[in-house]
Amino acid sequence: MMKEALLEVRNLTKYFPVSKGIFGKPREWLRAVHNVSFILYSGETLGLVGESGCGKSTTRKLLLRLLESDTGEVLFRDQGEWINIFQLPPKKLRELRKRMQVVFQDPYASLDPKWRVGDIISEPLRIHGIGTREQQREKVMELMELVGLRSEHYYRYPHEFSGGQRQRVGIARALALQPELIIADEPVSALDVSIQAQVINMFKDLQEKFGLTYIFIAHDLGVVKHICDRVGVMYLGKIVEMAPTDELFSNPRHPYTKGLISSIPVPDPKSKRQLKLLEGEVPSPINPPEGCSFHPRCQNVRDICRKQDPPLLELDSGHEVSCHLYT
Repeated sequence: MMKEALLEVRNLTKYFPVSKGIFGKPREWLRAVHNVSFILYSGETLGLVGESGCGKSTTRKLLLRLLESDTGEVLFRDQGEWINIFQLPPKKLRELRKRMQVVFQDPYASLDPKWRVGDIISEPLRIHGIGTREQQREKVMELMELVGLRSEHYYRYPHEFSGGQRQRVGIARALALQPELIIADEPVSALDVSIQAQVINMFKDLQEKFGLTYIFIAHDLGVVKHICDRVGVMYLGKIVEMAPTDELFSNPRHPYTKGLISSIPVPDPKSKRQLKLLEGEVPSPINPPEGCSFHPRCQNVRDICRKQDPPLLELDSGHEVSCHLYT
C-alpha cells in the first residue's frame, strides 16, 4: 500500500550574517542549511544525522517555523491539501502547532525549574484553551502514566527528577495536544546509556500506539539504526545521502557516510574491519569550498568535485546520493 506523505520539504535554505561592513550590510554569511529537500511519510521515523554543525538543529527550527527560511518551502498535509507553513498567518500557524511538537535535547534546560511537573505538562492545554482545569489535570495524569511517571510526581519540581525522568516529562508535554508529528532533537544524547534504551523503546511504543510520525535528529548512529525507518545524512548544511536504514548501513554510497558508519564501535574486540577514516577538519560554513563541500576530505576526489556541486540523485528505489562518483 502506498504511504501518504505528511510533510514535504523543498529547497530549504538558511544563511546567517556573521559580520557587517561600515553601513551595516553583511559582509560574510554562515551557510547553515543549503537546498535541503525530502518527503516525510505518515507513521515513519526519519533520522537526520551528521557531525556537529552540519545543520540538523537549524533544519528542525525551520520545519517548526521557529526561524524564517531564506528560500524554500515546508509543506504540511492538511485535510488532503498542502499548506506552506511559511505563508500561514499567526492564527493559522498557532492551530498548526497542535499537530507539530518537539522534544528537546537537554531535559533539564527545556523545563522551567520554578514550575511543578503538572503545570509543565498542562501548559500546551492552557495555551490552546483545551478543557477545564479539572479536565486538564486528568489529561496530565493520563500522560504521566503513559510515559512511566507516577501520580505523586505531579507536584514535584524538575530538579527532583533524574535525567531520564525529566525527558519523560518533556515527552508527555509534547504528547499533550495529540500531535501527528514530533521532532526529537538529540533526545537521548544527554542520558546514560542504560536510560537511552528505555527512552528509545518508549518512543517506539508511543508511535505504535498513536500512529505518530517522527523526525529523529541524532549523531549516534547506533541509536538511529535502532529506531529509524529512513536516514538522511547531512554535511555542511546539505543532505548528501538518504536511504532506508537497512540499505544505508549495509550499502552506504557517499564517502562521508562510509566514514561515519566505519567509525561505529564494534563490541567484539576480535572483530577486524577496514576503517574508512574521515581525514581533516570540517570546512568553515562561512567560507565553504567550491564544488562538492566534502571534496577536501574525500579520498576519491576528482577534478569535477572541485568545480561542481553534485545534485542529489536517486540511484536505487529510495536510495539517493549527492556524489560525482555516481553521476
